Amino acid sequence: MYLEHFGLSEPPFRITPVTEFFFSGANRGEILDALIYSISEVEGIINVSGEVGSGKTMLCRMLLKKLPPHIEPIYLANPSLSREEMLYAIADGLGLNIEGERVGIIMQSIQNKLEEKAREGKRIVVLVDEAHAMPTDTLEELRLLHNLQVGNAKLLQIVLFGQPELNAKLDQPNMRQMKDRIAHHFHIQPLSRNILENYLMFRMRAAGYHGPDIFSPDALKLIARASNGLMRRVNILADKSLLAAFVEDTHNIEVRHVQAAMRDSELKIAPRMPDKKLLLGGAATAVILFAVAAWWMLGTQAGGKRPDAAISAPRGETASHPSELSKDEVHVPGYGNSKIEAINNESAAQHPADNTPPSKDTLPAVAQAPLEQATHVKTTTQKSSLFEQRLAAGRQLREQKNAVASIQLFYKAEIDPKRLEGFLLRAKSLGVLSEIYLLPVPANGKDGIRVLYGAYSSADAAKNAIRDLPARYQDTFAATAYVFRE
Repeated sequence: MYLEHFGLSEPPFRITPVTEFFFSGANRGEILDALIYSISEVEGIINVSGEVGSGKTMLCRMLLKKLPPHIEPIYLANPSLSREEMLYAIADGLGLNIEGERVGIIMQSIQNKLEEKAREGKRIVVLVDEAHAMPTDTLEELRLLHNLQVGNAKLLQIVLFGQPELNAKLDQPNMRQMKDRIAHHFHIQPLSRNILENYLMFRMRAAGYHGPDIFSPDALKLIARASNGLMRRVNILADKSLLAAFVEDTHNIEVRHVQAAMRDSELKIAPRMPDKKLLLGGAATAVILFAVAAWWMLGTQAGGKRPDAAISAPRGETASHPSELSKDEVHVPGYGNSKIEAINNESAAQHPADNTPPSKDTLPAVAQAPLEQATHVKTTTQKSSLFEQRLAAGRQLREQKNAVASIQLFYKAEIDPKRLEGFLLRAKSLGVLSEIYLLPVPANGKDGIRVLYGAYSSADAAKNAIRDLPARYQDTFAATAYVFRE
């Protein structure tokens, strides 16, 4: 109806997935690249989660389109399948005719076909959309299929796309074997307000629009608040806002048009809760003030002398001897046993005045690395570039025998030192350069690189800690846990 009015060749905000309208911002492009790499190189199950309307199905369709020729996908759009129905669906995807056969025969036929594909240099991946709705028995059957292998090579790769309910289902005791086989977990972030305009105008221009940006700042703010950053809601509100502007014979989208779209869609703005980071920041401030008061009292009781060891150390330094660290060194905490999780420690740890390392129970939840195992890693020289410095830091971190995990910000198939130097300069301006580590990754005859954030040991706090990354990194990257060793 409004296409000609805005000079469009097709509707820009359809809610059905159309790959030509795939938006690579807000960590979607990074997740897509990471999925392709993981399917090609990693043998564990992959879990992709996101809220309703966050773009999981679109991402799945893009993955189907972008997979290399040697990877053959089997797409299960209907997850509400019984164990037998799921086996039939996979067998059908492999081109097998097993109608009326017993489950044991079907399994053997599937294994034989997968072995044949492996000999041909093919890799089979099963993509399960809406996996949160898949019965637990069917998920368990998928796990058994994933166990099939020839020698040391798995015959089948699995990617689960689901709402956060899938994570709750995997946390059930009877699903622990499935959860233990998940090698990577990607979470699709909602659209943040600062990239919402880019998304809206990207879709407009993909639909043939050639004019100036049309969404006013106040309209963008209202769309962001009403949609909670979920793409489906954004599309609905944007589509109806265009219609409202067309009725008024205007080309600019204002607040009143968005309000009309909200009324028509029966969408309301949820009451705003206090910002969680502000609450955490207030709590951290209270803790710091209390610690300073206690330190002062201790110093007063000791005859006015300050206890040397009771110094709050910033993350990355030993609290008992901060002066021993030069500006060219960072401190990497020791590591305990941890699985495929990473932590973003935002708090500092304190040593008591007698220099006795604090017990794990007395440390904050985000600072549980055993400080008594601390080692210093020389990471920079005054003459080397930031790229060379963090590359050296990554190599030395990788060599630490007890190193367990980090947070992967992104992966690049080819190393571009100049571009990475720019990223590292921005990290330096954010004050987090010492948290960045670069790891070369040879793959497919090329030298790729992982960009990691921090080094951690606690598995329990990993998922919660990733969301405490700097806001810029949360908006830009698909942060995931990366494991150095089991």
